[in-house]
Amino acid sequence: MKFIRRFLTFLLLCLLCTGAFVGYRGYERYQDALAKVSLEEKVAEIQSKPSYTPVTDLPQVYLDAVVAVEDKRFYKHPGIDVISIARAIKNDIEAGQLIEGGSTITQQLAKNMYFDQERSITRKVAEVFMAFKLERNYSKKEILELYVNNIYFGDTYYCVADASQGYFGKEPKDMDSYESTMLAGIPNAPSAYSPDVSLELAHQRQQKVVWSMVRQKYLTQEEADQINNRIKEAAAQ
Repeated sequence: MKFIRRFLTFLLLCLLCTGAFVGYRGYERYQDALAKVSLEEKVAEIQSKPSYTPVTDLPQVYLDAVVAVEDKRFYKHPGIDVISIARAIKNDIEAGQLIEGGSTITQQLAKNMYFDQERSITRKVAEVFMAFKLERNYSKKEILELYVNNIYFGDTYYCVADASQGYFGKEPKDMDSYESTMLAGIPNAPSAYSPDVSLELAHQRQQKVVWSMVRQKYLTQEEADQINNRIKEAAAQ
């Protein structure tokens, strides 16, 4: 019994030391990133894009769709969502591989601004520190605005305006509910969900977006049915 207690204590100490080391390395990486380019400079760089679109020029249904499908507790969490992280860890353990990240919109923005697509714990920790800094310095509205202007939509479109023009031939403010919900679903996997790659997969993802919006009360069932009817009509053409 003593041996088991000692072993468990030793194991706990090892885990704590490993966690502290990873946390320190992640913090170092976060600090190094800021030393090269400040957050203010990065934000100014995004905002200087010719096609940068303020949230006031985006349909509310599009903004709601993005939050509903990407980060439903966006307006409540401080940059990370502990519930989503716990769910992702559970799903990853069950799958035996990294299939889900649990990243918030703020974390995704932090990653796109500063870090590459490398899958490592230290990068993830650095991303968390950057997400906290974003939340301290910018409002939720500003973070969401930066996010939709700095994500990849497929087909060389790296912001919402380019994607709206490229896929629908419209300014973002002119997108209807059908177009808004389709566009909101693409960034999760642009190589699969771009309507230019597979309209069928784009519609499947769009239906998930619509379902999420109904569940979170961004859409009524009647409004969702209207969008789903448009999806059926487009699929039949």
